[in-house]
Amino acid sequence: MSREPSRSSEYAVDGVAAGLGGFGIATFAATGLTLFGLAGGEPIPIVALGSAMVDLTPLWLKNLAVGVFGTNDKAALWVAMAIVIVALLAGIGSLARTRHTPALLTLGALGLVTVGAVLSRPGAVTADAVPTLIGVVCAVWWLDSRLRERSRTPTDGSGPSRRDALVLAGGAVGLGAISALWGRRVPGDGPAGIAEVTLPAPASTVTLAADADLGVPGAVPWQVSSGEFYRIDTALIVPRIDPASWRLRVYGEVEQEIELTWAQLLAKPMIERWVTLACVSNEIGGDLVGNALWLGWPVRELLAMARPRSGADMVLSRSEDGWTAGTPLSALTDDRNALLAVGMNRAPLPPQHGFPVRLVVPGLYGYVSATKWVTELKVTRFAVDMGYWTPRGWSALGPVKTASRIDVPRSGREVRAGLVPVAGVAWAMHRGITAVQVSVDGGPWRDARLAGQPTIDAWRQWVYDWDATPGSHTITVRAQDGAGEWQTADVARSDPDGATGHHTVTVRVA
Repeated sequence: MSREPSRSSEYAVDGVAAGLGGFGIATFAATGLTLFGLAGGEPIPIVALGSAMVDLTPLWLKNLAVGVFGTNDKAALWVAMAIVIVALLAGIGSLARTRHTPALLTLGALGLVTVGAVLSRPGAVTADAVPTLIGVVCAVWWLDSRLRERSRTPTDGSGPSRRDALVLAGGAVGLGAISALWGRRVPGDGPAGIAEVTLPAPASTVTLAADADLGVPGAVPWQVSSGEFYRIDTALIVPRIDPASWRLRVYGEVEQEIELTWAQLLAKPMIERWVTLACVSNEIGGDLVGNALWLGWPVRELLAMARPRSGADMVLSRSEDGWTAGTPLSALTDDRNALLAVGMNRAPLPPQHGFPVRLVVPGLYGYVSATKWVTELKVTRFAVDMGYWTPRGWSALGPVKTASRIDVPRSGREVRAGLVPVAGVAWAMHRGITAVQVSVDGGPWRDARLAGQPTIDAWRQWVYDWDATPGSHTITVRAQDGAGEWQTADVARSDPDGATGHHTVTVRVA
């Protein structure tokens, strides 16, 4: 019986084992580089490769990914990367069955692409490439040795097994993964550890008004828990920052450069404020929006210390992972509650939401304001600098558009005839919501009952008591902001500056 099919698959396994083993060794070495303080950017090859892919993703594909996967977009990227990498490595192994040297050169070329990704990361230094180069050399050497061994092995299958190769690769990958996870620890890491961080009592606080939450069953609560709050950012691995080493640098077109430490920030008079944040990728009726109680120091007070120069109109904030946002200087210096936030819902910021410090700016979409893990504020001009998403097709300014959403009943659901509560939320941060209306089957607009509005920087709940009759019905909602402007019915996609249109659901009444 021919052994060719088996041997062909064994060569593919060799390619996968060589590549994954190289990734594992490189990850282990990169962790050591980071622990010794020699890394400048992101030396872990798989993370750097994924981050580079995010940077190169065209706008239409980014929108598609968020639209399809929502807050699971990163998990989808990891799965897609794993499939592509394994397929490429298997192809290299299969090529090696008949073309030894070209296969080794292809594996080396894939490694050099990864080196390029490592060096493309913000803050990268030459040393960052060393772990990946070590992994590439090991992968090429191992595959070459494996191929030479196979050339001396009889065709009866008595040579090296696929299990041996996979065990070796799995061990290398496991070692790399464990070292990477351990290396990214910070003092007090994890929910319990972060809870041990003592936040100062606010100098100015607010309470949730009794009429802010209507309590309609099935509707999203007025305050969204930290665990349920949406997360959209470009960080494939959540940065882990030791607060003791955190610094915020304020520089650029200022009279006085400032460097702020964690201890100095916590000594400032903190305020608590309700602020709703929204992602520009949120489609009509989407859930990439949430309201929370934030604790922080007003950014305007920090900028007043730095004294921006005449002509400056933008602040370019930078994250620990290199991501940037261009925020109008006016939005950070006016009377709105733009914060250097350290707390969320009366607890320290969770890592995925920016621990230890992030920006919270009412009235602007997150891509121009909500920098997590913030480390720099550069006072500059829109004519000089651009945030991460602006050169990728989004508008430079990102004011939140008036929007409303029906939470109950859900589209496609069946309800019983009689009085049915139609409820949801509406938002126009820093302008407020003054009215919400509902239309059934294209009929006249009817006023909904509004919940209390403790602040114009947060969303507002509403409910409409609908006298439902049997049959299929469509329900549409619209909102009016504090300037008296009704939400537009014109349908537009989220790019380049936010989606528009009325949210509509279809329900069946039994």
